[in-house]
Amino acid sequence: MRTERNLTRRLDRVFARLDREPERPAHIDVPRMSRHRVVLFSATLAFYLAIVWAVITTSWLVRLDWQVMFFRPYQQWPQIHAFLDYYVVLGQRGPTAVMVAAWLGWRSWRQHTLRPLLTLAASLLLLNATVGAAKLGMGRLGPHYATVIGSNEMGLGGDIFPSGHTANAVVTWGILAYLASTPRARRWLSALSAVTALGVGLTTVYLGTHWLSDVLLGWAAGLLILLALPWFEPLIARTETWILDVRDRWRARRGRPVPAPAVPLTPVLLTSRTTAAESPAPEREPVSLTRTSRGTIHLAAGPHTARSERTPVTPVGSRRPPHADRLPRGTSQPARPLTGG
Repeated sequence: MRTERNLTRRLDRVFARLDREPERPAHIDVPRMSRHRVVLFSATLAFYLAIVWAVITTSWLVRLDWQVMFFRPYQQWPQIHAFLDYYVVLGQRGPTAVMVAAWLGWRSWRQHTLRPLLTLAASLLLLNATVGAAKLGMGRLGPHYATVIGSNEMGLGGDIFPSGHTANAVVTWGILAYLASTPRARRWLSALSAVTALGVGLTTVYLGTHWLSDVLLGWAAGLLILLALPWFEPLIARTETWILDVRDRWRARRGRPVPAPAVPLTPVLLTSRTTAAESPAPEREPVSLTRTSRGTIHLAAGPHTARSERTPVTPVGSRRPPHADRLPRGTSQPARPLTGG
């Protein structure tokens, strides 16, 4: 009986948490398109266009591509070939999207908001649209299918420029840094995602599946998507509201109770005793019955005793053992008789 009762309580807690209305935590800041981000976006876009122009005009970058291809890194260091075959999976869209979506789904459940999952979906949609269009539009062949030595292999029906593995690694792992809750976590995740994307791009060059210029353009393409995400935050917020409205209408149609949205509490600042006495007491706003909200902590007016002066008390009384020679605080002890001559 006790086991069934505990299991029922745990299930009630899980369903109660899942039934809560999604709300954005107050301590998470949504990134905005600041001037610094606009400058980075413009510089990355200029770098992107410069790489494309350097490949189209068969400049020194194309000659470097051929030199790296003839160097054949997979033959120079064959001992790491097996490891890199597994490491390059960190840039494949399917496995990485499943792993990151599982983590962001847990965060959405914990934070009661659909924003992490919707941001991931928006970034992957932008990635497929922009990188896919560039691949089909330029039609470059890869090193294994190159036809003329020294040519840029453009417009021949290929689909490797820019590198999809590299761009996917930048976006998929960079979205974790973009959605980080604290600046410290954002810095660490940014460094980790940058190292991961750098390793994935160089691994494709090692395996001979991409030119070096493909990897450079893939890094720029993924970074452009991450830098442009703040422009899509209003659309993500409207999408979240629409999804929740559809859910509420579906629940109402099936006769299920619709959770009422919580009313945010107005924070009340602690003031001095004279100011608090002169000003009227603030009105309390109604709070939703379906959710408990945490308000501002208030202290009772009046002097407070120090922690050392308080006696720990339990329901049965004090935990201190009684002593016959212990006197209450504030009373002086009688003088002890002196012994000796």
